[in-house]
Amino acid sequence: MSETTHDGSVAVSDRPSPDEGLSPAELAAKYGLAVSGARPGLGEYIAQLWGRRHFILAFSQAKLTAQYSQAKLGQLWQVATPLLNALVYFLIFGLILKADRGMGREVYIPFLVTGVFVFTFTQSSVMAGVRAVSGNLGLVRALHFPRASLPISFSLQQLQQLLFSMIVLFTVAVAFGSYPRLSWLLILPILALQFLFNTGLAMIMARMGSKTPDLAQLMPFVMRTWMYASGVMFSIPVMLAEHPEWIGDVLQWNPAAIYMDLMRFALIDGYGSENLPPHVWAVAGGWAALVALGGFVYFWKAEERYGRG
Repeated sequence: MSETTHDGSVAVSDRPSPDEGLSPAELAAKYGLAVSGARPGLGEYIAQLWGRRHFILAFSQAKLTAQYSQAKLGQLWQVATPLLNALVYFLIFGLILKADRGMGREVYIPFLVTGVFVFTFTQSSVMAGVRAVSGNLGLVRALHFPRASLPISFSLQQLQQLLFSMIVLFTVAVAFGSYPRLSWLLILPILALQFLFNTGLAMIMARMGSKTPDLAQLMPFVMRTWMYASGVMFSIPVMLAEHPEWIGDVLQWNPAAIYMDLMRFALIDGYGSENLPPHVWAVAGGWAALVALGGFVYFWKAEERYGRG
């Protein structure tokens, strides 16, 4: 548009912008803009995760391969580490403290090795989850992908490591008289439930660890306490027979003890159903569903905040 000035010349003024007066939100809607890194809806987020399933699997396999790449024994440490832990616990708790009370040697040694392997699965998933986001900030800041891929991938890595170690666990069970039987088929649903539980717990710890790096220093003490309270080295009902019944119930119903006892029941001939709490399968499924779903939603709620200062 134009107008005449006082000296008779014509001045041309800029036309008003068609965007003048629009709020930032209206401008974004007009031009189809979205907030970078904004949290998608829960259904869309699940779809994104499914679309990254190949990345999740490949990332977990790469981490598993690189874990012991600098060690001369390489992947053998996946088996050697829990076996050495079991040996130490047997020397201290089995021989010195006599924690095998009520169990023969042919039951106690597979009992102990199974407990160590199964608890290590949960322990490693939790510790990896704490650092899943904070330890991969370069990846988080450089690429756009659903951040839940990281704790899921680390839990999957620990599952693959446990599956590799199960060969040794089977060997120990057979060596002490527990031969393959139909109950061994229960191992598959037990591992599936524990994997769901571990993954949910890893996502909870990943969100907490992303804002509190010191949590990684605290968690070893928490996990050690949890291990001693879960009956890895001893039978909870036998060891606490002289204590108030509710103490044994609380310890025996905690998820780590539930999954260990189910695995022992499936593998060891001398470890019968009388050693399991009532409704054990319902409790195992309940823990898996509660922690997996709750952990996933808890992690998703902070999706847009991961990797930001």
